[in-house]
Amino acid sequence: MIELYYRPGAASMPVHSLLEEVGADYRLRKVTGRGDSLEPPELLRLNPHGWVPALVDGELVLTESVACLLHLSDRFPEADLAPGLGTPERARWYRWLVYMTNTVQPAFLVYFYPDRYAPEGDAADAVGATASRRLAGMRDYLEGELAAHGPYLLGERFTSADLFLHALTRWGRRLEPSWWTLPHLGAHYRLVDERPAVRRMREQEELDDST
Repeated sequence: MIELYYRPGAASMPVHSLLEEVGADYRLRKVTGRGDSLEPPELLRLNPHGWVPALVDGELVLTESVACLLHLSDRFPEADLAPGLGTPERARWYRWLVYMTNTVQPAFLVYFYPDRYAPEGDAADAVGATASRRLAGMRDYLEGELAAHGPYLLGERFTSADLFLHALTRWGRRLEPSWWTLPHLGAHYRLVDERPAVRRMREQEELDDST
């Protein structure tokens, strides 16, 4: 049985949704606390950073959201959540996943936790403000791409990359303007949010728009 270590609403969210999409036999392990109060403590054996997601699939232990999405998309090909190997669509799928995990997600982390990157006070505030401006540019870029090529990242085809964008758009609700209020990002968010697998994920993680 697959095990997923997760925090509600965190970067583990798209992996949780994907497990529901493919109908996998899996068990959730909710992570709480940090440092010495981290529960369950065995997460540190799987990921010494104590971060989620951590995915255990038999003897395989995977961390990093996109690595888990890549693995599960190929592990369950019958779900058709990834384009075929060697196709231009596959290359674009890789590109979107890498862009979101290498560019957009780190900017969110700087925005949410500026004190990790600068001393508290004015310096941290300046770091957070810079991250907010960078995220605004990324938001506008994504909005334009969906306007030109949507409704999904690969046009008419839904893939596991859309689950990751769904999570990032949800994070963006805390910015001004909220990401899901934009015409095309909002439409994308609602399309994905209405999927039965995503609804089950939200119920299991007890997520609403305020959490």
